[in-house]
Amino acid sequence: MSTKLVSIEILKDFLEKILQKAGMPQPDAVIMAEGLLKSDVLGFDSHGLNRLRPVYLDRIKEGIINPVTTVSIVKEGPTTAVIDGNNGMGHVVGYHAMHLAIKKAKEFGMGMVVVRNSNHYGFAGFYPLMAVENNMIGITGTNARPSVAPTFGVEGMFGTNPLTFGMPTDEPFPFLLDCATSTIQRGKVELYARYEKELSKGWVINNQGVSKSNAHEVLDEIGTGQAALVPLGGIGEIMGGYKGYGYATVVEILSAALQQGAFLHLLSGIENGKKVPLKIGHFFIAIDIAAFTEPELFRETTGTIMRQLRASRKMPGQERIYTAGEKEYENSRVRTAKGLPIEESLLAELRELCKSYELGEFVTYFSQ
Repeated sequence: MSTKLVSIEILKDFLEKILQKAGMPQPDAVIMAEGLLKSDVLGFDSHGLNRLRPVYLDRIKEGIINPVTTVSIVKEGPTTAVIDGNNGMGHVVGYHAMHLAIKKAKEFGMGMVVVRNSNHYGFAGFYPLMAVENNMIGITGTNARPSVAPTFGVEGMFGTNPLTFGMPTDEPFPFLLDCATSTIQRGKVELYARYEKELSKGWVINNQGVSKSNAHEVLDEIGTGQAALVPLGGIGEIMGGYKGYGYATVVEILSAALQQGAFLHLLSGIENGKKVPLKIGHFFIAIDIAAFTEPELFRETTGTIMRQLRASRKMPGQERIYTAGEKEYENSRVRTAKGLPIEESLLAELRELCKSYELGEFVTYFSQ
């Protein structure tokens, strides 16, 4: 697979300019560009540049996302808030929601903000990392278009519904756990399709409960209800699929019930055969460590836990045990220094975007 390294600064400039060309105000374009790049820099390639055109720019063109985001507070208390995203850009809605949760946590020790009527908010880890930067624990989750079947079912009912945590440590990187509650997320299926790779058995099932492996077919069939992703833990109950199903339900409830937002098939984005706003919901929690203990002691304890886990006995043939956030830190060091590796099909897509949005000055950066 052929790739080209493109500097983070060039990509930041490109993203901010193309998002503004698409109608986003400059401050919002900066937020979204940061969120997309953070995903790629840390190695979450499924939620960065890969989704720029299909998930954001195309939907703005189709009129199903408002490029100008207006966040309104529906209900607010000292430690809580309900926000309406008014069909704005998910990254921008999420940024303001987590910022508000952090503000409340600074004053009262904890803050929780829930959101309705938003859109795909990208790499979920972006928001807990905001809390980590403020010496806080950050938690977030979001629902999404239905694509995951419940245990013993074959119909896509849930989104991939990530449940994500960030915590400070005394190491050079925080603890960051950003996991879908499905075995594989739709974005990774998109990457497999782009790379012409086969999916592993047990990740996706058709209406007969039989595994599917062709990524292109899976993307089409998820959209038509002929295939579904499998909950974390796999098919059935033997390997714990009911656990992923249960956690997906928790995320769905917290992303819909508190804010009285849309859920399950109401998030399909289709009404009467036409594309409509997705009405996605999110939740954000910030916990001020200083309300419980000295932040330095928390970081030291958390770091010690990480180090002891990595130092534990290894499986034969394995050289290393990782802890959450470690691989992402290593990715960030390499990619920040050398640039982001972009494969040819995505480079071609970015070149087309340069032409469509009259950003010809960037074409050479996306040429092999």
